[in-house]
Amino acid sequence: MLFRSKTRAAEIEAREKVEHVIDLLDLQHHRESMVAGLPYGVRKVVELARALCTEPRLLLLDEPSSGLNVEETEDMAFWISDIKKELGITVLMVEHDMSLVSKVSDRVLAMAQGQELATGTPAQVQADPAVIQAYLGAAA
Repeated sequence: MLFRSKTRAAEIEAREKVEHVIDLLDLQHHRESMVAGLPYGVRKVVELARALCTEPRLLLLDEPSSGLNVEETEDMAFWISDIKKELGITVLMVEHDMSLVSKVSDRVLAMAQGQELATGTPAQVQADPAVIQAYLGAAA
């Protein structure tokens, strides 16, 4: 009987964590939906929610705004900022959308062909001549 009560307590604790993530990412109205039937942007948020339910200290994001429209990218920036501030999770992300990077990043590392081009704040990196040359093909 002791095992069953411990299992039930763990289940309740896990449910509370999931409910917190659902609230944080504003997923309440999708609670009864099958993930496969959700719009692409919402599925990306569900993926983020799944990762958060594991209670990471470090969250690795690969192109979190890929395929999202402008509004969905704004929402993603808001949630990533909340994840950092409210949950205290460090976020490491690979991203090409500089509007998202500028909103949520403290430090940026720009690379080209496996080589470091620049490191600094988003504004510093975007203004770096080597970054401009590599990504825009024009001299600064």
